[in-house]
Amino acid sequence: MANLLYGLNNLCTKSAIIGNTNGKLLLYSSIGLRPQAVRRIHNGKRGLRALQDHLHKEIESGLKSNSLDDNPNRNVLRNAFETRNDLRNAQRIVVKLGSAVITREDECGLALGRLASIVEQVSQLHNEGKDVLMVTSGAVAFGKQRLGTEMRMSMSMRETLSPKELFRRANPDPRAAAAVGQSGLMALYDAMFIQYGVHIAQVLVTKPDFYNPISRYNLRSTVLELLNLNIIPIINTNDAVVSPALPDSDLAGVGVGSGRPNLSAINPVISIQDNDSLAAHLAVEVGADSLILMSDVNGIYTLPPDQEGARLLHTYVPSNQESVTFGGKSRVGLGGMESKVKSAAWALDRGVSVVICNGIEDQAINRIMSGKRVGTFFTQSKEKTVSVQALAAN
Repeated sequence: MANLLYGLNNLCTKSAIIGNTNGKLLLYSSIGLRPQAVRRIHNGKRGLRALQDHLHKEIESGLKSNSLDDNPNRNVLRNAFETRNDLRNAQRIVVKLGSAVITREDECGLALGRLASIVEQVSQLHNEGKDVLMVTSGAVAFGKQRLGTEMRMSMSMRETLSPKELFRRANPDPRAAAAVGQSGLMALYDAMFIQYGVHIAQVLVTKPDFYNPISRYNLRSTVLELLNLNIIPIINTNDAVVSPALPDSDLAGVGVGSGRPNLSAINPVISIQDNDSLAAHLAVEVGADSLILMSDVNGIYTLPPDQEGARLLHTYVPSNQESVTFGGKSRVGLGGMESKVKSAAWALDRGVSVVICNGIEDQAINRIMSGKRVGTFFTQSKEKTVSVQALAAN
């Protein structure tokens, strides 16, 4: 709020530069002042002060109503879907693709066949009249692959014999890699979606876009307008300008290290450090019915999937988290299963149904939206709550 008011003060000061009344009225109108407010503003310092006071009141009263907790698009008046079959009724869907889904297993390029299948499924939902938003990872991974190849080709023989130099050239700065990879990734999406007559739009966001009331209002308005225009928004964090995330910083203070995050309602806010938390925030912000988090694992297991005795949970109730132990992160992504579960539980508590699934599995999106048992379905249905062992056995 302090930064916001500082910006308004600067705006008011700049208005003094406009020497004529018509210019000032134009400025006042451009920032949304009503005619009666304009009439109350006089020339000189008194007028500038009146403008400041008026804008302060507008921010404190009007824009507060656009906060995340008071968002009219939120599903605060209804609970999330209780069963998988209810997912057929979802009208607004957010699909999040992890880096491990988009890139090949050898990390030497994009998995074009897999990506084409996902684009086809999303286009099918879109052409059925559903609102679909995509949150995509992969810009950093794609950029590193492109830059790594270029750098290795430009290295001298002496540099190729130096392990230190070879490692440095093969691992460029993530922000530079994101800047290179984002344009290529969006060009690929555009070429694929246009085959189905679907238009897309790129939206890059950072943390302030959700935590600042004006930025959040603008983001929500833009995304909703794109949906009204029958366009699929493709959202990604603006990794070219954000600070690199610290390990597990997205889960700070919620039980990191124990493998069991604290998902209770006492900790209602999650930070945005990876695209899992970004997708959860976005789904709540636009009032989505369902959120599909796609990674390279089949869902939530009772133990890390590579350990003996690990069993897949087809249904997960956050209150049963004490019997689940999480493993590490994916091979190329920033988040891990712990981050996905925390983001999913946060969105579920705000009326968004969530499924964590394997994006490599064929037709995963279509099967989920038709009520098939794919991945792990999150539910709050207390009467159906059973132990995770029983859920895994089923």
